[in-house]
Amino acid sequence: MSGDPVLVVGGGIGGLGAALALARAGQPVHLVEKARRFGEVGAGIQLGPNVFAMFDRLGVRAAVEETAVRPEALVMRCALRGHEIVRIPLGERFAARFGQPYAVTHRADLHAALLAACRAQPGIVLETGRAAAGFAQDADGVTLRLEGGAALRGRALVGADGLWSRIRAQVMGDGAPDVSGHIAYRAVLPMDRVPPGIARREVVLWAGPRIHLVHYPLRRGGLMNLVAVFHSDHYSEGWDQQGDPALLWRHFEGTRPEVRAMLRRIETWRYWVLCDREPRRGWTKGRVTLLGDAAHPMLQYLAQGAAMSLEDAVCLADQFRAHGGDAAAAFAAYEEARVLRTARVQLTARFYGEIYHAAGVKAELRDQMLGGGGEGAWDGMAWLYDRPRWPGAI
Repeated sequence: MSGDPVLVVGGGIGGLGAALALARAGQPVHLVEKARRFGEVGAGIQLGPNVFAMFDRLGVRAAVEETAVRPEALVMRCALRGHEIVRIPLGERFAARFGQPYAVTHRADLHAALLAACRAQPGIVLETGRAAAGFAQDADGVTLRLEGGAALRGRALVGADGLWSRIRAQVMGDGAPDVSGHIAYRAVLPMDRVPPGIARREVVLWAGPRIHLVHYPLRRGGLMNLVAVFHSDHYSEGWDQQGDPALLWRHFEGTRPEVRAMLRRIETWRYWVLCDREPRRGWTKGRVTLLGDAAHPMLQYLAQGAAMSLEDAVCLADQFRAHGGDAAAAFAAYEEARVLRTARVQLTARFYGEIYHAAGVKAELRDQMLGGGGEGAWDGMAWLYDRPRWPGAI
């Protein structure tokens, strides 16, 4: 392959994954991140079996598993009456069925594992405090313009710069993301402060009308991650901002004592306004392509945003290898391999949000249709959790 680097914009989970995958495939990479230091906001993240196959490809599995927790089950309960709606076991038989486990971890720990691997991998240059302003491409490569007037030259460009991607704005020109009207309040709680009677080894989702609360353990069981979601037009935008506990309490009024006991233990919340986009083709323009949330932002209800970005990263590197380093051909093949799978996740995530937040007869029907669960639910997950396949995969 050419000695000219592939330029990657964005030092989050997807950008680091892309840099690592490309470098392990023999392609030099120059990654720029606009923040002054690398880091990841947020708290917990769920890791389905499909992403563990990507960890193996990226050589970070052992590092991720050092702090991850393997929960015993996925459980949905009614936030109003408390009954269990569905329970899906996640033990050894689950791991045998999909060839990989299910785990939960702290986003910062996953990011740190990828960052350490990038720093140890030859062929990767990492820079912070370098914000992208735009790009120009020609027959020989891409020039990335940076704020302040500097520029970088590379053979190709990957925009992994998230929901508000500047690279997407130039590639697709399709405006701002779609605001869902769903607000996520996030916090972590030391496990010794978790109220009695709360499951400590499960991923539990309390579903209610236009609300839900999900909680699960982090960092070898030392912390409990909480995410409280409600519908509101109070916020039009917001990312990692301090939340208003009084507003949260109003939306969760009338929920089960267990739910309110968990919420009561949190003193400081951070909120995110949840956004996505309609699935679209056209992520790629010649030697420039998009990855992760820049390409296919999705709501959180399938817990697959990071997983899809790491699948993107590995697929992108496979296409580079398969096409002999021809960036335009590789990027076109990458988009074709990924667009329908990621679109299905985007649309299914929206549907799951409706299921979680159903009310009245819709909620009763949800409970009836999901009732039973158990190992029988695994077949319905196979499209997502089985190892993804694409041309050129190794």
